[in-house]
Amino acid sequence: MSLVLEALARRARETPTVPILTDGDRTWDCAGLEREIEAVALRLGELLGAAPSPRPVALALDNGPAWVVLDLALMALGRPCLPLPPFFTPEQRSHAIADAGAVLLLSAPAAPASPVLDVAGQVVAAQRLGVPPRTLHAGTAKITYTSGSTGTPKGVCLSQAQMEAVAASLVHAIGADYAGRHLAVLPLGVLLENVAGLYPTLLAGGCYDVRPLAGLGFGTDGRADLIRLADAVDAAAITSLILVPELLRGLMAVLDGSRRRLPSLRLVAVGGAKVAPQLIVAARALGLPAYEGYGLSECGSVVALNTPRADRPKSVGRILPHLSVVIADDGEIVVGPRPFLGYVGGPPQTAAWRTGDLGGLDDGWLAITGRKSSVLITAYGRNVSPEWVESELLAEPEIAQAAVFGEAAPTLCALLVPSRADLPPGAVAGAVERVNARLPDYARIGRWAGTSPFAAARGEVTANGRPRRKVLRAAHHAFIEPSL
Repeated sequence: MSLVLEALARRARETPTVPILTDGDRTWDCAGLEREIEAVALRLGELLGAAPSPRPVALALDNGPAWVVLDLALMALGRPCLPLPPFFTPEQRSHAIADAGAVLLLSAPAAPASPVLDVAGQVVAAQRLGVPPRTLHAGTAKITYTSGSTGTPKGVCLSQAQMEAVAASLVHAIGADYAGRHLAVLPLGVLLENVAGLYPTLLAGGCYDVRPLAGLGFGTDGRADLIRLADAVDAAAITSLILVPELLRGLMAVLDGSRRRLPSLRLVAVGGAKVAPQLIVAARALGLPAYEGYGLSECGSVVALNTPRADRPKSVGRILPHLSVVIADDGEIVVGPRPFLGYVGGPPQTAAWRTGDLGGLDDGWLAITGRKSSVLITAYGRNVSPEWVESELLAEPEIAQAAVFGEAAPTLCALLVPSRADLPPGAVAGAVERVNARLPDYARIGRWAGTSPFAAARGEVTANGRPRRKVLRAAHHAFIEPSL
């Protein structure tokens, strides 16, 4: 049995009436959640019948208790789960299903002919899929598709032991005493919320608060009403969140503009993109206990994390205890011993993983400097990691998104998205001046242009908000490379 299911069974025996799962309106205690998982696993087993065990089940639902129950029921059955993030295009979704050889799709009811399940009070359609089977790596428990820069993202195969090693290490690093009420803000289809939010909360004895994303202010157009998120955190006395930097900045703007505070929060883990140290300092000044971390899907979502018990500015924290990290001669971060099983359709990953990220180690503390593939060389021969400059730009409250370019150019240029439409004239220019004042000459922004928000639907950013430079370069070619 898995560590998570063992913890749930123990809690059901020892503290059967303690709340463990809620959507803000309904609450399941430990014993009730265990019964729900057992009932759903039985029904799923009947639907799957004699389908070969390694074939995955695709899960395409909004956040909610049903997602949690189905994920844990598949875990109990030993069936691989294929989460499909809500921001995937139809083409990416179809690719993931076919590439992984999924046998069943669990989603909101659409096809009347599909069997339906009652899962935690939600009706879920179970659609049989006719795609051919694929040979998966032995022990695959979850397949997460990286957002990639094309319509054919790669499937990362993870074992139950690999995912639960991450979750258990997080509980060890943060401390079980921080397990209060965790609110799922990121989609559960994203590995980070699933493995670093849900599983540690269940292991540590907390209560997992998971609501439809629209109820937290997230629209289908990608826009967010973070006042609603702040209201939910305040009303439910939420103690922990996982945020990407863009959401942290938005929540900071709400608190700064309203002068309100969220006193129940004890931990806000921030990851997905490089964060400027000034942003963490500014967040804490507003009462947000923000701590930067680092990870990637190929390492089960988290590699290192600053915590209230161990925090070092300008780092992404200590390496989690189940992992080993070395820095290659060229500065690339290499994570071992074997953080994932391999990609779907690819060879098994039997050794340490070269992450493609650049960084440094100091007595177990990891610092990130940029992506190996995105380092640009200016016309003066200086190497610059654009992520470094972008993080400095994003530390300014006037700037919501930034993408820096400058390969073979005499100066760097930037595409900047203002944080608000009603900013006074010159506000963004002033922010750029402040950033340039603290950067060396070779890393300063020489030209910039304001633009509309980068959108995942147009392929301009990843799920975590990282700019996709190839797409943005093509869309803004005339500005970025005016002489060509």
